[in-house]
Amino acid sequence: MREVLITIECLNFIEESSERTIEKFNYVIQIITEQKIIHKAFVDKIVKSDFYELRIKSENQIRIILFTIDHSNFNLSNKVILLNGFLKKNKTDYKKAIKTAISILEKYKDEL
Repeated sequence: MREVLITIECLNFIEESSERTIEKFNYVIQIITEQKIIHKAFVDKIVKSDFYELRIKSENQIRIILFTIDHSNFNLSNKVILLNGFLKKNKTDYKKAIKTAISILEKYKDEL
């Protein structure tokens, strides 16, 4: 089993979503927790970054949650830390979200 930690910032982002989106989020978290190998439709490495993205497709929108892991390979990781999320509109959204993820990680580094 994989441990999944969720920051306050990530929880706030999810709680702003619809009930259906929250259900999908919980479903994807369950998959990440219970299965070692996850399909790219849910989880993918962000190019030129130390972060991964968790994708939640709901209501004709894609919500992206940035996270980090305790291993260089997701399939071998035992701990996932969900940092922050955003509604994907275009590729430039990633730059701002990655900067936010870095600051959140810095904020929690002693607690995680």
